[in-house]
Amino acid sequence: MAQTVRSPGSRPAPSHVTNARPATGSLFATDGRPHPLQEVLMVVTGVLGVLAFVSAMFHNLHLLSSWAGLVGLLTGAYGQYISRTTWQRFAFIMGIGSSGVGFLLGMAHGGLFGGVIT
Repeated sequence: MAQTVRSPGSRPAPSHVTNARPATGSLFATDGRPHPLQEVLMVVTGVLGVLAFVSAMFHNLHLLSSWAGLVGLLTGAYGQYISRTTWQRFAFIMGIGSSGVGFLLGMAHGGLFGGVIT
């Protein structure tokens, strides 16, 4: 599903919509409505992704990076599933990507239970 950038006003408003907002031509345009659940999930996914990515650079923090990455992947996947706008999908993909890198590096350095369960 490719999206294209159209010039403002190139799309006619549907006849059943009143007070339709004009097209902005931006890929990151929102629908003008609040989405509190999606925004909270975006922030959580982003924070967990950064935490997993940064902590994966240190071998002794593999527990933190692998668990933060796993939880970031799960919250990001659910958020991606319920996302409403392109901006939300973009943010979720960035968070999922950094969570995935942190998770995989954490798994390579010792995994979810490395050293805890013998």
